[in-house]
Amino acid sequence: MSETFIETTPKQFKEFTSLPVEGPFQMFNLLKFKDRVEKTKISGAQAYAEYMHAVQPFFQTSKAKIIYHGKPMFNIIGPKEKREWDKILIVEYASKEDFLKMIAAEGYPSEMRNRALIDSRLIVCTGK
Repeated sequence: MSETFIETTPKQFKEFTSLPVEGPFQMFNLLKFKDRVEKTKISGAQAYAEYMHAVQPFFQTSKAKIIYHGKPMFNIIGPKEKREWDKILIVEYASKEDFLKMIAAEGYPSEMRNRALIDSRLIVCTGK
């Protein structure tokens, strides 16, 4: 199995905090869910839906909005034999500072996200 990624590394996080991002930006999420979450009877997709419900108050406080969420269907370019990701999610944040406050807020449910996933990518994007 290839290397998987669930959380940012300290080095990546430091590089993100030093990026010159001004104003709104988007986080492009590629998500691969676990078949079953350990010690539960629910799927990773169900656990991620629970995370999305729990994170809504934090999104509201940070002025975040979901721009797109959907299920990839077919690779027009790329490997034909396998679909790598279960879901694509794009969230827009008003500012880098709002995002950082959100993920550092007391009670932010990051463990719920981590529990649901077997692999992910989180890519910072701007419209510039």
